Amino acid sequence: MRVLNRLGLALGLLAATVMAHAGPALDGIQEKQATNWHAIIMFLLFVALTMGITYWAAGRTKSTSDFYTAGGGITGFQNGLAIAGDYMSAATLLGLSAMVYGQGYDGYIYMLAFFAGWPIILFLMAERLRNLGRFTFSDITAYRLDQGSVRTMAAISSLTVVCFYLLAQMVGAGQLIKLLFGLEYTVAIFAVGILMMVYVIFGGMVATTWVQIIKACMLLVGGTLVAILAMSRFGFSYSSVVQQATAVHKLGPKLMYPGSLLADPVTAISLGLGLMFGTAGLPHILMRFFTVTNAKEARKSVLYASGFVSYFFNVIFLLGLTGIIIVGQNASFFEGGKIGGKLIGGGNMVAMHLAKAVGGNLLLGFLAAVAFATILAVVSGLALAGASAISHDLYARVIMKGKASETTEIKVSRIAVICLGFIAIVLGILFEKQNIAFMVGLAFGVAAAANFPVLILSMYWKGLTTRGALWGGYGGLVSAVVFVVLSKSVWVDVIGRKAALFPYGQPAIFAMPIAFLLAFIFSKLDGSERAKQEIEAFEDQYVRGQTGFGAATATNKH
Repeated sequence: MRVLNRLGLALGLLAATVMAHAGPALDGIQEKQATNWHAIIMFLLFVALTMGITYWAAGRTKSTSDFYTAGGGITGFQNGLAIAGDYMSAATLLGLSAMVYGQGYDGYIYMLAFFAGWPIILFLMAERLRNLGRFTFSDITAYRLDQGSVRTMAAISSLTVVCFYLLAQMVGAGQLIKLLFGLEYTVAIFAVGILMMVYVIFGGMVATTWVQIIKACMLLVGGTLVAILAMSRFGFSYSSVVQQATAVHKLGPKLMYPGSLLADPVTAISLGLGLMFGTAGLPHILMRFFTVTNAKEARKSVLYASGFVSYFFNVIFLLGLTGIIIVGQNASFFEGGKIGGKLIGGGNMVAMHLAKAVGGNLLLGFLAAVAFATILAVVSGLALAGASAISHDLYARVIMKGKASETTEIKVSRIAVICLGFIAIVLGILFEKQNIAFMVGLAFGVAAAANFPVLILSMYWKGLTTRGALWGGYGGLVSAVVFVVLSKSVWVDVIGRKAALFPYGQPAIFAMPIAFLLAFIFSKLDGSERAKQEIEAFEDQYVRGQTGFGAATATNKH
């Protein structure tokens, strides 16, 4: 085991060293950036720190409970930071600050849709998740239903969400690092993939959790520092920032009004539903609730995570507004020195340019390293969620029918992580030139339509049967994927057809009702003896969900 640990650490450091010595990006699609040594040195320090944590975690990862849930010994505060770290991706920092820069208040509305999922998790799900589940959310959906078929369905939808989300993160990582570090796209993809595999294979959930915590702290500190330095230029006066931003922005006074996001109400509502309920169905977010000691700590996790995320969203809003004035009026940040033209490095670089404007290359390097660390932490969480679906749900529960040993299950998990890692690397390279924005929408859409309906019904509706769960789960999964494929983002932008067959960009408003309706209809039509037993078993499930009696207990403190 020690030899494996050292080999893993060596691989991780080798990946980081390769990154440090690679040349600048040569892709002609985006303007070539100089190698950012500040960012590379800071990122290497982050890698060295997290490798030390992985080495420490490897010695504490002995059982399946340790590997999947850190032995259930993470505190509410630690888990809240880790959940916030899972949720605050590089896309959040770069994409949403750019959205505020371009569209003003619409960017804030978009953030609110992201945030709205947390009260649902807090009040409806956190406590019952911890009391009913052990390792994955499939434990809850299959609690009183047929283990084999329901776990298979839940694992398929989980893997679908994980793969699409993972692909979006990998392509985003390659493009981002090509811009921020001046490195080759392929080098960035391999570095992310290899480091992700090292963290998860050797450290499991313990290492993944602490990587998330460190990254969340770095992101909060970095974003706050940029916001403070930017606001200091306006005497920390929010009204002054708004006045100056509206004076120079092309939208004028409309900058602070709801606008284009609400132009199409159906898409706006569908987007809101997808982001809100998709959050409550993301496997890597749900998995975090099994890492805490009890239901009380699970509720605390959501409260802390909500606080960190809401604070960060407000920081991003300030970054976007101050960026309008500081970046938008500085010719050196535009291609050809033409104010109002194309930003150097693309539209998503507003936060980075702002960091350079207020803190120089050192702050830019720090924020660039944080952005890469963010992607690394998120893909580690996704890989662990995908591996648990394969090893715990499919292998241990469906194939081996609960007879697999812990050692074998962990070995299958590690093999699954390696497979997922290499699949993510290959797909990341293949999709380099594609617009993968629809992937995140698809991930949230599938989570909202396939995972959330079955999960919430299994916890709250005694009438749910295996037949209803399967129809609801598969119906939501297929309809969400079909609607996205037929929408403009895939049918026109990727496949190249002239017109979209599905007129809206977000599937949730249509796919979610389909899932709930199918689950309800086929549960009601199921008059079998097994269905009657499943309905009667709800009372036992309800008692455990409320009291935690018989729930998995913590085996370790971290």
